[in-house]
Amino acid sequence: MTISSREPFSLILDTRGLMCPMPVLKTKKALRDVPPGGVIKVMATDPGSVADMKSFCEMTGNVLLASLQEDDVFVYHIEHRGK
Repeated sequence: MTISSREPFSLILDTRGLMCPMPVLKTKKALRDVPPGGVIKVMATDPGSVADMKSFCEMTGNVLLASLQEDDVFVYHIEHRGK
């Protein structure tokens, strides 16, 4: 797992190679470092992460701005709606 910061994202989280539920758990933890209104980019290879990230955002009130697939990598852009 790699975390970095690069515009236009507040944080970039690489969870490639991790299986369910780790991409969501790592995303939840990483969002603590993203200010409200900031956007995190998450990269994952677990196909189950597609449904998991959608559900995670719905349950937590964060906004799934984009869900893309680039070859075998699933990419998510999530806006943090933290309290």
